[in-house]
Amino acid sequence: MRVNHVGEICAQALYTSQALTTRNPALRAHFTQACIEETDHLAWTEQRLAELDSRPSLLNPLWYAGAFGLGLLAGRLGDPVSLGFVVETEHQVGAHLQSHLDRLPAADHASRAIVTQMREDELRHADAAKQAGAMDLPAPVKGLMRAAAKLMTTVAHHI
Repeated sequence: MRVNHVGEICAQALYTSQALTTRNPALRAHFTQACIEETDHLAWTEQRLAELDSRPSLLNPLWYAGAFGLGLLAGRLGDPVSLGFVVETEHQVGAHLQSHLDRLPAADHASRAIVTQMREDELRHADAAKQAGAMDLPAPVKGLMRAAAKLMTTVAHHI
């Protein structure tokens, strides 16, 4: 659940920075609404961590800063790139959450409910970004994003 919490920290940063960089008021509203939904996810994962007698990542400020910077960069490259970044990020998050569901004990109904709802929301965010004009990112960019996510999830699991 700590890794999922970190993902929500990053989502806050990404959507906030992307909302700041777009000049399109409708897109800014889209990013802001997604950020609000991610705030719910953040609260759910934080509460579940407490229930599991666990703690958030000690590196949360670093995760936030890094994701904020990536969101600024994506936003500065233009709305289609920024939206493409959302699509790829949310697809990768959806896959991660599905793998988490596959590993969670069937009896852990609370964690399963949180992860299931988060996955549905993330995939809906990807679909909305695609409909808003996302470009398909080049394969090397997607690969770098996967590698960065793997590093983040591995470190966040432990620290």
